[in-house]
Amino acid sequence: MSAVARVCRNDLIGMARNRVAVVAIVLTLLLSLAAMLTSLAHRDANAAMRARFQAEADQRFDGQPARHPHRVVHYGHFVFRVPPPLAAFDPGVDAYTGNSIFLEGHRQNSANFGDVRQSSLLARFGALTPAFVLQILAPLVLIFVGFGVFVREREAGTLRQAMAQGLRAREMVAGKLLALLIAAALLGAPGALTLTWLVAAEGAPIYPALMLAIGYAGYLAIWAAVVVFVSARAATSRGALLMLLSLWAGVAILIPRVVPDFVAAARPTPTRLETDIAIQRDLRRLGDSHNPDDPHFASFKASVLKHYGATRVEDLPVNYRGLVAIEGERLSALLFERYATQLARAQRDQSDLVLIAAAISPTIALRDLSMRAAGTDLAAHRRFLAQAEAYRYGIVQRLNRLQAEALTYDDDGKRNSDPEAARRVRIDARNWQALPDFTYRPADPGAQVRAAAPAAAWLALWLGLAVMLLVATTGMIRRGVA
Repeated sequence: MSAVARVCRNDLIGMARNRVAVVAIVLTLLLSLAAMLTSLAHRDANAAMRARFQAEADQRFDGQPARHPHRVVHYGHFVFRVPPPLAAFDPGVDAYTGNSIFLEGHRQNSANFGDVRQSSLLARFGALTPAFVLQILAPLVLIFVGFGVFVREREAGTLRQAMAQGLRAREMVAGKLLALLIAAALLGAPGALTLTWLVAAEGAPIYPALMLAIGYAGYLAIWAAVVVFVSARAATSRGALLMLLSLWAGVAILIPRVVPDFVAAARPTPTRLETDIAIQRDLRRLGDSHNPDDPHFASFKASVLKHYGATRVEDLPVNYRGLVAIEGERLSALLFERYATQLARAQRDQSDLVLIAAAISPTIALRDLSMRAAGTDLAAHRRFLAQAEAYRYGIVQRLNRLQAEALTYDDDGKRNSDPEAARRVRIDARNWQALPDFTYRPADPGAQVRAAAPAAAWLALWLGLAVMLLVATTGMIRRGVA
């Protein structure tokens, strides 16, 4: 047996004899298994609920009777986003952003029904998921298991004896690191089992799942190296434990909580109310279809009459009111897109600034990598918003075109005063029953991996720093400083 294996075996035996270490590992494993099962159940329940509500919304929309197409525009429609398979590992921002949007003409609504908005304040402290256990609890257990790997031997006087018997410093460091890595692998086993199940049984994309596995393995390896370094550097066991706990509290808890608030304060984004007011102000500047003297719609009317070679809107072969509805929706949709693009750019800037803080916290890097690879980050939510808006615009314009082509201008103008005209403007329900149903299309696996690459680069830098710490630890042991 090699010297590294002997050191590793002795440390593992010491961990097995340490009741605190054994209890901590067992409790964390049980908690990880509970997180795996509850997260799977929660995601499946959410997926089933959203699919059921989507089917009900589709049925209600298709079940409308014959009516004026513009009434269908204002009737509206709900669309839902079903969570991706890897949301069972890391649900990301889904609980905060909402999962449903009400689509209607002339408006772009925000998402609703986020879990946190419907739960108690305790839900804001973080759900019990495999990602949470590995990001927060697993490093804490590694600290309790390994804070004394070096300092206890120095306090007992066995460290110098081992060195005097010919054990080299790098063999001792490698053996103790290997023991902690085995403990880390044990703690990460439930998470790896979750990812394997999601890929094999539920069709989760393999490359993002593999990136998640590598990212979390690297994260735990970083903590193992830090524990070894601090244990070799500290003067007493109590000092090593306090130093590591302080480091964990700052790196894994405080910084990831505080940095987003600082970034939001430094780069604020407009509220929904401010955006709505700005859109309405810009719409009035662009044109008011209800104002006959409005310059834009006066010009639009002239261009329509010229196109069809007519002198009055009553002589057009199409319903001018439908054309006005099409033009008004086009103008409002352009504004919606402009403001949505501005908000998305501001949110990306905020995310990039938060990721810079990964220079002082590997937890931030891992959290970013985890959400992006799982497809549960803010970019995935923006993708849902963009697809929902494209769907909204498409069905509203098809209904507006029905108003322009299936109804006469005369009947459309008399529908509120002439019962026969009101009957004639009610078109068959098959026109909106033929509209396609909404289906959310997630990003392809390659895009998810590429999106997670910057965070992976930060973790790689932290791994490089961990290697340097191990080299420094070896030097300290060799010089007899530890």
